[in-house]
Amino acid sequence: MDKKQVFIIAELSANHNNDFDLAVKTIKAIADSGADAVKIQTYKPESLTLNLNTGLFAPRTEGLWKGYTPWALYEEASMPYEWQPKLKRIAEDLGLTFFSSPFDKEGVDFLESMDVSLYKVASMEITDIPLIKYIASKGKPIIISTGTAELEDIELALKSCKEMDNDCITLLKCTAEYPAPINKANLLTIPNFKETFGTKVGVSDHTIGSTVPVVAVALGATVVEKHFILDRSLGGPDSAFSMEPHEFKAMVQAIREAENALGQITYDVSEQSKMKRRSLFVVEDINAGEKLTEKNIKSIRPGHGLHPKHFQTILGKFANQDLKKGTPTNLTFFRD
Repeated sequence: MDKKQVFIIAELSANHNNDFDLAVKTIKAIADSGADAVKIQTYKPESLTLNLNTGLFAPRTEGLWKGYTPWALYEEASMPYEWQPKLKRIAEDLGLTFFSSPFDKEGVDFLESMDVSLYKVASMEITDIPLIKYIASKGKPIIISTGTAELEDIELALKSCKEMDNDCITLLKCTAEYPAPINKANLLTIPNFKETFGTKVGVSDHTIGSTVPVVAVALGATVVEKHFILDRSLGGPDSAFSMEPHEFKAMVQAIREAENALGQITYDVSEQSKMKRRSLFVVEDINAGEKLTEKNIKSIRPGHGLHPKHFQTILGKFANQDLKKGTPTNLTFFRD
């Protein structure tokens, strides 16, 4: 990963719709869209919930996943483990970094067997300190989403990683709503993350459109994560807040332009630009020996004459030669 570039992650998530060929096509479209990485999720339903149909595990009564029990949702959304090594090879052949969010130790071990180069901790796992420590123990860079985290949760997660001698952490500002309203993005938290925790920072975005990622980059984000789908009409648990290829490509372009626009802190001005400023010119013909006044000397563009700060200094002096209208001033033209 080029440290000077924002690392742009396309989240495949559940947008494979349990179709391996669709997953492959999606990864190819991700590469064509200009992403740096594709992220998947490595879990089985039992990694996250219980197979119950009552109480807290009953079907949801509202929201994007209304009618689903947690078990049914994760069963539909999960990616078969046997696909993942194959998809990793395909992604890497296309020049993409391939990594995942594991949701239990079994998932971590499986990803270790695939030799992934980094890990993601999902927002809702930020309090699973044993899982975070196990991930950190592998010595790989970790991206941590903070969509359900309070300040103390972030502090504890970072402390836990450091206890495992792993401080290569990137914190992502995230709003854990699907889709997320743009007025809850609270992107001013991004520079505060950097100041407070001294980590790399980024955004995991579930809003519609690319405004949040571009603004996040302007505020210092070095990682952007966004859900990717070939076509929202395919449906699926994450389709409503996922970007189609043309949208993702446009976002990548906007992010790259934002990076270029940020540039560096500088007060340098090119000589060409300096010539565009005002300077002192002869604005009426002046004969040798004639006095300089506000009528025959004036500050106008371009910048080929004396700096306007010299205006009061040269008023009242006398021309030591004939000067034509339009001549840029020079201190050698005048005498007391």
